[in-house]
This record gives sequence, C-alpha cells and structure tokens, in this order.
Amino acid sequence: MKKPSTTAPKILDTALELADVCGWERLHLFDVAAQLGVGLEAIAAHYRDKDQLVEAWFDRADQALLSRAKAADLIPLEPAKRLEELLIAWLDCLAAHRAVTGQMLLYKLEPGHIHLQVLGLLRVSRTVQWWREAAQRQSIHLHRIAEESLLSGAYLRTVLHWLRHPEEDAAECRAFLRRQLRCAPLLMLLRP
Repeated sequence: MKKPSTTAPKILDTALELADVCGWERLHLFDVAAQLGVGLEAIAAHYRDKDQLVEAWFDRADQALLSRAKAADLIPLEPAKRLEELLIAWLDCLAAHRAVTGQMLLYKLEPGHIHLQVLGLLRVSRTVQWWREAAQRQSIHLHRIAEESLLSGAYLRTVLHWLRHPEEDAAECRAFLRRQLRCAPLLMLLRP
C-alpha cells in the first residue's frame, strides 16, 4: 500500500487548522503528522522545525503582497495609498488564522528563544523590504534608510493593532494604517 504523499502547503494548512483548535504552543508536529496520516519524516522533508512553519506562514503573506503588486490599479496610486493597499493584502492573507498568527509571534518572543527573536527581526526587515519593492519605492542612501525605519515602525504598529483588535472591521484597520502612513516625517519621504 502506497503511503500518502503530502506537500509543504498541505502541512502548513493542517498545522494552522489544528492550532486554531489547540493553540500554537500546544501544537506538536507529531499531531500534524497524525492528522495527515504520515510519519514525522514526511514533515521533516519539508520543515526542519516548528518555526519553519511560522516562516512559511509569513512567506505566504509576503507572496500575497507581491501578487497584489501586479494589479494594474496599483501603480497610478500615490505612494502612501500604494503602501496601504499592499499591507492590507498582507494582513488579509493572515486573517483566516489571526489568533494563531499572534500566538506565533508570542512564541518567537519568548525569553528562551533568542535565536527566534533574531530571526523575527530579520523577518520584519524582509517583509518591509518586499513591501517597499512592491510599492516601487526608489529612494536611496539616507532617504532610503529613513524611509525603511519609518515604514518598519508603521508596519509593526499596524500589525500589533490588527492583532489586538480582531473585532474591528476592515475599514477601521485601514484607517489606522492610513494614519501611520500619513505621519509628517513619513509623508514627506513618500512624496512622488
């Protein structure tokens, strides 16, 4: 009898579905394997550890942001509006598992997980870089450094707000993001 084959996306989706019930902390890779009817080696073939599932989840959101960047309606928009549309696409991708997404971030911030904290900082940097690229930001040198710093702050504040206010409707979250992108220093940098 042939063993069931499993893919990386199927493993991730199964892990997210299980975590919706038990929470990220209580999720074990052997539970994911059992749910899929495979051995742990099938999970290990795609993910070295549980944190790689977290990275894959945020990679999926990054891909949603990059897919949104292909839309013809995006380029003519003002830079702040372009950034807004892209980050909303990123958040929308994560929305189905919002509570688990927050639990994943808390898992990365645990005091004993210094290696995960460093990777978390790199993740923020990577996502902000893709966000800027997708928005076709062309700033260089000190202008780029200032823009990246301010956008990183806007990104983190918006993600935290989104996680802390799950009852909020999409328009309110969008308005919060818009306020973050319209702060005076950032607005000056985002001029077309």
